[in-house]
This record gives sequence, C-alpha cells and structure tokens, in this order.
Amino acid sequence: MKTIDTYSFSGKKVLVRVDFNVPLDKSFNITDDNRMRAALPTISKILQDGGSAILMSHLGRPKEGPTEKYSLRHLVSHLQALCGVQVHFADDCIGPKAKEAASTLKAGEVLLLENLRFHKEEEKGDEGFAAELASLGDVYVNDAFGTAHRAHASTTIIAKHFPNDKLFGYLLAGELANAKKVLEEAERPFTAIMGGAKVSDKILIITRLLDKVDNLLIVGGMSYTFMKAMGGTIGKSLVEEDKLDLAREVLKQAEAKGVKLYLPKDSVVADQFANDAKTAVAPSNAIEDGWMGLDIGPEAEKEFAAVIAASRTILWNGPAGVFEMASFEHGTKTLADAIVKATENGAFSLIGGGDSAAAISKFGLEKQVSYVSTGGGALLEYMEGKELPGVKAILS
Repeated sequence: MKTIDTYSFSGKKVLVRVDFNVPLDKSFNITDDNRMRAALPTISKILQDGGSAILMSHLGRPKEGPTEKYSLRHLVSHLQALCGVQVHFADDCIGPKAKEAASTLKAGEVLLLENLRFHKEEEKGDEGFAAELASLGDVYVNDAFGTAHRAHASTTIIAKHFPNDKLFGYLLAGELANAKKVLEEAERPFTAIMGGAKVSDKILIITRLLDKVDNLLIVGGMSYTFMKAMGGTIGKSLVEEDKLDLAREVLKQAEAKGVKLYLPKDSVVADQFANDAKTAVAPSNAIEDGWMGLDIGPEAEKEFAAVIAASRTILWNGPAGVFEMASFEHGTKTLADAIVKATENGAFSLIGGGDSAAAISKFGLEKQVSYVSTGGGALLEYMEGKELPGVKAILS
C-alpha cells in the first residue's frame, strides 16, 4: 500500500484530495466537522515534513457553477482553527487565481481551493481539467475515501500526472485496512447488520456477505420486504413489491450456506410517518392495515443484542428504524449500545458510513467502536467486490 509514512514532503507542494463535503446550516456554520478532522493526520504529516498542503474538495451538488451556498470559503476559519496554521483560500480551483495562490504558498502553509464541482469537468473526469489541477503541485495524495468510487478528475484522472509521486493519505489507507480486516481477516463469529430502506440498495453486499458471515441481521425498512416475501402482513410498511422473489432467494441462500439470518420478531408501529404519531408494538409479520413499522420492537432488540454480544467481528451498515425521529430511535440506539459493549469485550466493530455513522455520532458513541467509515457508498462498493477508481489510480 502506497502510504505517506515513508515519503518526505520536505520542500514539496502537495495536492491533497480531501472530502470536506460537510453539512452547513443556513448561516453557513459547520454542523458536523468529522470529515475535516479525519484529514488532519495527513495534513499534519505534510506540514511537519516541511511541505505545503494544497487541499481540494467538493461540497454539495452545485448545478450551475459557482454558488455561495456551496463555497468552501465557509470552511476556512474552522479549518484554520483545526490545523493551527494560517489557511489561504483561492477563489477558484484552476486558472490564474489558483496558480498564483499555489506558487506563493510557503512550506508549512495550507491552501484551500474553491469547490471542484463549480466546474462540470470535475465529475466528467475531464483530462484537461485534471492537468490544470495537477500543475499546482509536485505530489498527489488521495485522502478522500468518500469519493474513491467516483472516476472524477480530482480523484482518479489527476493521478496519471504523478507516476512516481501518488500516495494514499492516512484516512484512505485506514479505510481500506479496516474494510480488509472485516472482509478477509474476520475473527468468528462474524455478524453483519444490514439496514436501510431498500433491499435493492444492499442486495450485492448481502449476497457477498453470505459467503463470509455466521449471522446476518436484517433491519430497517427492507426487513418488511422479507416479511411479506415469507407470507406476513405488513400494513402500510415500506415494501419493494418487485423484490419479493429476491428476498426469498436470499433466505434460501442463507439456509444453504449455513448462515443464521435474523429478522425483527416485533416492530414499533405507527399510524403515520411522524414523530408525534400514535404508536404500538406488533409482531413484524402481523402488522394491521393502516399501520407501518418504523423501528424494531423490544423482542427484536433483546434477540439482536444477544447475537451481537456473542460476536467477535461486527459490520453495521444501516439503521434499525427512523432514528432521526426521537420516537423511533430506540432500536438503533440499542444496536449501537450492544456493539459498543461487544467492542469493550474484545470484538472488532466496523460502522459502515452513511446513516450508521450518523447514528453512532448522534448517540455520541463513535469513539467506543473500533472504526467508523467516512464513506457510505464507497465502502459499500468496495465490500461488494467492485474496483474503486480512486484506489486503482494510486496503485497502477
């Protein structure tokens, strides 16, 4: 693995692809800076070596070029506080302003370029745009795992311009090492918890995991597709009618491979999708008309916690319910608590980005599990066995 540990950045201008796609409130204040903090070890290494760091990132999905709402300018003062050094800002990521800011950057300093996605060429993987970015630095470091599954100019194409000076940052290297630990070196029993709304979103990873896990816990909205596939009644719970056969096939495969597949025995049901809805507890396969399952129930919580407690490796991707609403967060919180307890007892736990990372953060437990991934989609694709263009570009 080409990491930055053995590389000296002394006197080098280092182009670092970071993932600073952080949430901002209406006043442009950062509401969660985890992604920025995750890049600090790589930035520190560069500065301590006597190099300078030129950071490039996207923010949001701007449609029509430069937009105040998506300007990385809003991140400068907070980044400066995190880094402890002055952070310069370039109004553009290419062109005369970026060139001048990069050329005058001194050792030990940081430059943040404006949002890459203000140029449509970024997402198109444009060769010319990548060449302009590359001209700003001497070395390329990719530390943005969250975008490693995209063949964009700044994540993949740019690496061609640095045949001997392209490296993984600490964050990206750590993500790959932890994913590999789960996929290839898992201590048994190995339990995977798959949640979220749709079976179709997770079917590839579920199918792959059936060859690796001892226990598969299926939670969240997708569990009701399985319930209906088994002949249960699910009221007006979320269901993918066109995926019932697929759910039956997964059940059949799990049985054939000796994997214990668990579905929630009971659910917290509501009469509407709202925090102040009327609620009750019902068997997950016998939900009355007019009611919908929005969280796992107490019996399911108890059973799942016991399975997690007996596990030595745990992968969690997807919440147990609508954890964003206080009335339906209990099941997800119970899973998180059980994973923390198992981790304290020596299990290895990987929280798989996206909503699971948001949940573990909401409950303040991110420091009490083994690893929280910063990349939801990228981690899923890696675990599905797909080649990540951003990773391949560094290794080739």
